[in-house]
This record gives sequence, C-alpha cells and structure tokens, in this order.
Amino acid sequence: MMSFEMNDRKKIGLGLTGFGVFFSFLGIIFFFDKGLLAMGNILFISGVTLTIGLKSSTQFFMKRSNFKGTISFGIGFFLVVIGWPIMGMFLETYGFVILFSGFWPTLAVFLQKIPVLGWLFQQPFFRSFFDRYRGKRVPV
Repeated sequence: MMSFEMNDRKKIGLGLTGFGVFFSFLGIIFFFDKGLLAMGNILFISGVTLTIGLKSSTQFFMKRSNFKGTISFGIGFFLVVIGWPIMGMFLETYGFVILFSGFWPTLAVFLQKIPVLGWLFQQPFFRSFFDRYRGKRVPV
C-alpha cells in the first residue's frame, strides 16, 4: 500500500512530533517555562503537518467537528507565547483532547495488546471504559 509507505518526510515529521512532545514535557517539568512550551508546540504542529501532509492536516484542523479543539489549541498556544503558560496549557490540553478524541479507540486496542500492560487494560474496569468508544470511527 502506497499510503503507509514511510518516506523521509514522514520520518522527519515523526521526529519533530516526538521532539515537540518532549519539549512540552520539559516545559511543564520546569514550572511551565514558556520558551520550552512554545518550542514544543511549534515542533508538534510542524511534525504533524509533515507526517500527514499539508492538505490532510488543513482538512483535519478545519473540519467542523474539530473546530472547537482547533480554536482552543490556538488560543492556548497564543496564551503560552504572550506569557500565560498555565492557562495556555489548560486550553491546549482541552483542545488536544477534543481534536484527537477520535483516536482513543485505536489507542485502546493498542494498549490492550501490549504484552505486559495489556493484562491491566483487559481488566473489567478498563475494558468497560474502552468498550464505550470501540464503535466510533477514526477521523482520518
């Protein structure tokens, strides 16, 4: 299948996304350092764009069902840049959850198939939580 081919652009995009998550994590650990948080956001957005392509990322972020998440993430990013990192990170987290909520069923299946941790996620409490979202479709 041609669409799942891992070319250099996608490898760089995944690397940028990983570094974006890493820098955001460091920014939170270092008491909401706005420089690290802003760098993490820029790297994350550019990594997602390189990984799935400009057209697909534009369609994903501008989809009507994702518009609330896009606005929240954008306002949160703006708040981080102007110097309000705690409020900005709360808005970004809310936007991130709204934007990527369609991927939770895929994540649930992945977590249940991990060799050691899969046992934990197959327990009745987690299984009932995951089964609520199993029938929904992935948005990409």
